[in-house]
Amino acid sequence: MAITGVSAMVMNMFLPSLPGMASHFRTSYHVMQLSVALYLGAVGALQLFIGPLSDRFGRRPVLLAGTATFVLATLGCLLAPNVVVFLGFRMLQASISVAMVLTRAIARDLSRTEEAASMIGYITMGMAVVPMLSPALGGLLDEAFGWQANFIAFLLIGLAALWLIHTDLGETNRARSTSLAAQMRQYPALLGSPRFWGYSLAAAFGSGLFFAYLGGAPFLGDRLFHLPPSRLGVYFGAPALGYMAGNFLSGRFSTRLGINRMIGWGALLSAASIVALLVAFLTGHGTAPAFFGLMIVMGIGNGMVLPNANAGMVSVRPHLAGSASGLGGAIMTGGGAALSALAGALLGPGTGATPLLWLMLAVSLLSLGAIALVIWRERASGLA
Repeated sequence: MAITGVSAMVMNMFLPSLPGMASHFRTSYHVMQLSVALYLGAVGALQLFIGPLSDRFGRRPVLLAGTATFVLATLGCLLAPNVVVFLGFRMLQASISVAMVLTRAIARDLSRTEEAASMIGYITMGMAVVPMLSPALGGLLDEAFGWQANFIAFLLIGLAALWLIHTDLGETNRARSTSLAAQMRQYPALLGSPRFWGYSLAAAFGSGLFFAYLGGAPFLGDRLFHLPPSRLGVYFGAPALGYMAGNFLSGRFSTRLGINRMIGWGALLSAASIVALLVAFLTGHGTAPAFFGLMIVMGIGNGMVLPNANAGMVSVRPHLAGSASGLGGAIMTGGGAALSALAGALLGPGTGATPLLWLMLAVSLLSLGAIALVIWRERASGLA
């Protein structure tokens, strides 16, 4: 929970500072917003290798190496003389994604599919507290000390995470592969599995909702709702509040109802929240409380989709749990990077919130369609 929380904090704690960071580096908001998209793209690329490396060498050494790299990259962000250097070190901060990948694999190492979904649900429920609180903390730190204070916090927390992994985390991978090359050759077995693609795409489009929100909400909060960084930070954590509730539901009911039903109901709930927001904005009732309030409902849906979809993808080939987690995570965050950049590009002076909401609605329906295909295929083959 702790190390996964660090990876979540790094993604969104500094977002209320984006407008101020753009001024500091004398660049536009759209360029500064690349600190989200490029980070997510680097996370997606790294996850292709994190999983196989952990299947070959173990979860613990890969976690230690990734966290140490993150600490050094954070120091680079603080000392960056211009936006290009900053964005380069920001991409290196993606090494902390070892936490997101390997906590799923560790859960699968220790339990079967439904139990893994429940365990992941509880882990991410605790983790959800961090992104719920971190934007508010980031906004307060920005107002009090400037944007650099967020990255000083990242540096200290990264060092604490490194100490925790070193002293407390044991090795859970008891069936390591014989070589990294042999492990990488297992990717076609995953890519050829329709169930793996179904769960991965359900997770990718489900998380795509949140990534699109990451790309667009800071702009809307600053330019449309005219919120100061501290208040924007408080509002910004709204989806995490819902995500925590959705994770709790996953922890309680995934074993009883099955992962497919939980994913389907979660995707439907997310889509319904975006439809309600579209109606509000199209009828002239779009306000900051309405926007961020209904994002709580979207978060509940996401909290039901993601733990169960992640448990599904790492259970298609249990002996490849690390590789499946990495490959599925790469698909998820690679798509998220594109959606985050697209959301930022769609918004501008006079556009309002509707371009972002139409994008989010399309993504939520695609997530629902992906799990519907998994359910249809299982029923057709007699597995359900």
